[in-house]
Amino acid sequence: MNCRTLSTSLFLSCTLCFLSSYDYLTSDKKKSEKKNCLDPYDVIIVPGVPFQNPNFKLILKARILWAKYLYDHKMAKNIIFSGSSVYSPYVEGKIMRIYADSLHIPSENTFSETQAEHSTENVYYSVVMAKKLGFKKIALATDQYQAIILRKFIKKNFPEVEIIKIEYDKINLMNAPWPEIETSSAHVNEFVSIVDREDRMHRFKGTLGKNIYLNNNNPADCDEEIPVGAITVR
Repeated sequence: MNCRTLSTSLFLSCTLCFLSSYDYLTSDKKKSEKKNCLDPYDVIIVPGVPFQNPNFKLILKARILWAKYLYDHKMAKNIIFSGSSVYSPYVEGKIMRIYADSLHIPSENTFSETQAEHSTENVYYSVVMAKKLGFKKIALATDQYQAIILRKFIKKNFPEVEIIKIEYDKINLMNAPWPEIETSSAHVNEFVSIVDREDRMHRFKGTLGKNIYLNNNNPADCDEEIPVGAITVR
């Protein structure tokens, strides 16, 4: 979940349109090809975006298609989709998992983290979940823009987590089929937007990761239990 201002979302959508028709960053592609030869990740983390917001439609699609690509090509064994109901009455981690089901990713290999409200929290709560589930080799799979935003946070707090940036020439973003889904199971009836729950300063602190507790920068050592409902496994 990035900063969800209108200007940012429009910029991201325009950037995605450009990247989807261009071979992006040769150096990144070489790094990715090198990683492809290594053992697969036990799990990849995929952060969510507001559902039913047209400015984020391509971003959502790109992240899910990239997760599917990594799974289908045996580069990732499992996927954690992360995100709460933040700016819309739909739990982002659940919505993405529903899409994953519709795209024929086996449900036993997908999980929903439903607590995170900011990008930093996507990483933190998903790493906590991953380690509680026994996963060791972990990566964040997302777009270049979010990767840049989270790089410093991950390097400082979770150096064991790698970042796999989307390669748009491999997912055919503009032409890939996109299913219609049943969304009722991800809908929150008594929804209150984060804009109405938190002031701007508190939201900014959340973006910086100040609203989460890091115990010695290692979630594996954290005694905090994930609240019931934060993990969806079926």
